[in-house]
Amino acid sequence: MELTDRERTTLLSLARSAVEAAVCRRPLPVADLSGALAQPLGCFVTLTNQGRLRGCIGTFQADLPIGQTVVRMGREAAVGDPRFRHDPITPGELPELTVEVSVLSELTPTDSPESLTVGEHGIYIVGRGRSGCFLPEVATDQGWGAVEFLDTCCAHKAGLPVGAWRDKDVKVFLFTSTKFSA
Repeated sequence: MELTDRERTTLLSLARSAVEAAVCRRPLPVADLSGALAQPLGCFVTLTNQGRLRGCIGTFQADLPIGQTVVRMGREAAVGDPRFRHDPITPGELPELTVEVSVLSELTPTDSPESLTVGEHGIYIVGRGRSGCFLPEVATDQGWGAVEFLDTCCAHKAGLPVGAWRDKDVKVFLFTSTKFSA
């Protein structure tokens, strides 16, 4: 889905407000959503401080309007990412945070995962009661090809063996994202 600059700005504002509310233990923002912001879409909210990851949470579930999902994921990225449970974001850190929103396309199953386009496709791997995903930019940021992207997601995100994406009981889904930050 194509978003206007104004819609992107609104989503970033909602995400930042949700992060600040969560960290400062205030009520979450409520927005009057219409148009594209009322459409149900999945998203990720990623928080960084001077390039250092401070939280990243998302959902593929498109059961709420994207504006509400951004608020929910902003809160979770700020206080719910288990990787930062012992190093939480502090109120003093809020002005230094960069907030990034990635609005996701629908998941598309693939029978040939290795043919994904690095940098364009994200991956969601599901199997054996486990799952893991990487946003599209992870492969290019790390300098990985398609196979390394898939193997690393299996091993480090889904808790599956390297190469499990080739197995019949493991499903791979591709998606794209529209990313913007402030």
